[in-house]
Amino acid sequence: RRGRSLALTEIGEAYLERALRILTELDDADALAGASTRQPRGTLRVLCPPAFAVHQLAKHLPAFRAAYPQLGLELATPGPVDVADESFDVSIVSIGQQALQGDFIARRLACSGFVICASPNYLERRGRPAHPDELLLHDGVLPAVAAVRREPTLYRDADASDKSPAVVTIPTPPPALSTPHIDMIFAAAVAGLGIAGLPSFVVEDALRDGRLERVLPQLRGMTLTLYAAMPTRKHVPARTRAFVDFLVQTFGGNDRDPWLASAHRQR
Repeated sequence: RRGRSLALTEIGEAYLERALRILTELDDADALAGASTRQPRGTLRVLCPPAFAVHQLAKHLPAFRAAYPQLGLELATPGPVDVADESFDVSIVSIGQQALQGDFIARRLACSGFVICASPNYLERRGRPAHPDELLLHDGVLPAVAAVRREPTLYRDADASDKSPAVVTIPTPPPALSTPHIDMIFAAAVAGLGIAGLPSFVVEDALRDGRLERVLPQLRGMTLTLYAAMPTRKHVPARTRAFVDFLVQTFGGNDRDPWLASAHRQR
């Protein structure tokens, strides 16, 4: 201070210069973040059940790539996914009646019912069951966990025309094949080995093109709910939001079964 005038000291001048430089860098960072939000880019790590990846995700990826050409996916498909994994940007989780576990942001994609089905050539050889009890006369192609259950439960569709019980339990016959690999069950059913229970998202195309046929179409097995789960973060990266929004838009984002409806509509 000199009389009535004020001036910065040498230290004050250095402080001001440093502060202005920091503010400029902050503006540049904001501009960079804004560009990233507008144009998602980079690599997105996704965890997905193998059957869903093969039968559904793969055929929709070209449309996602066309919309976001600078965004790539690193996809892991080690096996069933019923719990989200925080080491991935997005986990596609498939669960039955249990609640979704963990501290995650989850968005519903769709529901998928297990469909009883077989190849037309198998049904022509062995006959088409008209009643659940007749399933005991057929060869089963079953998930390994279902093969050890003595009385699997079948549910009658809400719009079924008859008045028979809404829930039916049947004894399980000795399976011709039991395996934890859903794609092996699918391939064996298409080849004519026996009657299988498979998620609608697996059999959608095969039902539509006639490689598989529904057995006891008024009945279905358990229902799976699929979610896209993201680790809880204050700021979700633009690439993660873009992918999850794409999945929700593609599969409907509600509690309906889009795959079974699609197979019936397009046959």
